[in-house]
Amino acid sequence: MKKIAWSLFFCFLALSLFASGKQEATQKVGPSEKVLAADQTLIIGTDAEPAGIDPHKSTSFSSVRVTKKIYETLVQTDANMNIIPGLAESWEIPENTTYIFNLKHGVRFHNGREMTAGDVKYSFDRIMNPENACIAKSYFKAVSDITVVDDYTVKLSLTEPYAPLLSYLTSVYTSIVPKEVVEENGDLMQVACGTGPFMLEDWVPDNHITFKKNGAYHISGEPKLDSVVLMVMPDESSRLAALRTGAVHLTTLGSQNIELVKNNPNIVLKSYQSKDYTFLGFNMNIEPFSDVRVRQAMSLAVDRSELAKIVFNGDAVTSGPVPPAFGKWALDVDTNDFFHQDLDRAKELLKEAGYKDGFDVEITVPSSYPEVVSTAQVLIQQFGKIDIRATIRQLEIGQYVDAWKKTDHQVMAGKNGSGTDPDRALSFFFNTEGSANVWGFSDKAFDDLTNRAKVTTDTDERVVLYLDAQKRLFELSPNLFFNAPMKYYFVRSNVEGFNPNAFNAEDLREVVIYE
Repeated sequence: MKKIAWSLFFCFLALSLFASGKQEATQKVGPSEKVLAADQTLIIGTDAEPAGIDPHKSTSFSSVRVTKKIYETLVQTDANMNIIPGLAESWEIPENTTYIFNLKHGVRFHNGREMTAGDVKYSFDRIMNPENACIAKSYFKAVSDITVVDDYTVKLSLTEPYAPLLSYLTSVYTSIVPKEVVEENGDLMQVACGTGPFMLEDWVPDNHITFKKNGAYHISGEPKLDSVVLMVMPDESSRLAALRTGAVHLTTLGSQNIELVKNNPNIVLKSYQSKDYTFLGFNMNIEPFSDVRVRQAMSLAVDRSELAKIVFNGDAVTSGPVPPAFGKWALDVDTNDFFHQDLDRAKELLKEAGYKDGFDVEITVPSSYPEVVSTAQVLIQQFGKIDIRATIRQLEIGQYVDAWKKTDHQVMAGKNGSGTDPDRALSFFFNTEGSANVWGFSDKAFDDLTNRAKVTTDTDERVVLYLDAQKRLFELSPNLFFNAPMKYYFVRSNVEGFNPNAFNAEDLREVVIYE
């Protein structure tokens, strides 16, 4: 009998303590008296497998959404394109060709070692070494020397003023990495060790990627989540079903799904105008795409409004490589003839180029990006109106990225991000020496405009130069530019602290999950 009494006493005591603890937790949350879920694991439905996770080499959207959780940069961009501290707590520009960065103390890589100025130098040297084929090599074109002043100070010396440098240093492609991890593994395509809020725990190909909280993160109280799981779910309807049941907490979906969830109290919508755009890129090393008249004819065959309506349910704007989200830096494409369908002029140009009967073309697309596949499908119909007979070649994302790097295609449909500076949107992809210029495009006038803009520190002058560069680009049409869509995150209503914007779409540091 005594045993029963003692058991009842301990049960009552445990329940009392549990209730007390729960009440205390409720009070800590705030006036809404919501209760934090015991399991702070955020599950995200993602549309594609990453094609490697080396932040200096992996360029696909599916890769960047992984690397941005793991790695960090010297500086960052806020929602208004302002440069703010990152791993560098401050910086000085005593003259236009010298940048001195003062690093935050006590930042540790995921292997426990403190990050120092030597890691910044190693990372930037790695990027600048042409043998490494790092995507941001052209970002450092003006950098002549990187000096470790002391453990927490690094100096970049430039050969000439370089206006976009700070903006470029916000790119995940300039992440700070530890030398020993790179050298032990040869690269970072399958392993990861950064300073970011989350650490790579496991990666099961074609299934999921798990991140765990960086308990030694250098910003106190962040991240609030214990772990994040990216579930690879290429099929959009599967992601919607998983969201409805609560199997995933958030995912990206097309705007056509808005009507399907608008009356669901368990799902909220987070939207913003993206700085991404869809495009068609030409291999200008081969005929007929080496002829500007052919490229112009194909541009004039495209009805971009129809593309936006069919592919994005109308929730997209016509855009060049510098999208409207960039404000004054973006050329108003509605004033440019090549952004308006003109089938008669298109046929004339084809006839002048010697293709009055048209030609056959294969459009390479990434199979896991439905909006790109849909874009190509609409283009087939539109090109058919000027007797260009197009077919689609679908590749898995890794094969697609490889084909992009090697220019192993006739034409390639895709989507690009514009970065945080117009120079990234223009020089990076189209300057003769741009790291991502895989098209075989080279134009002295365009190079002159963008090269002058890089060294011009007067903002108004830079704006004029980049607007003129866009006009030149549209005339020569090495790519055709289509739509910048609205982006939609569909989120379970018990998830708070998630506020995506065009310049930081998936910051999870403040996210929490309630019961």
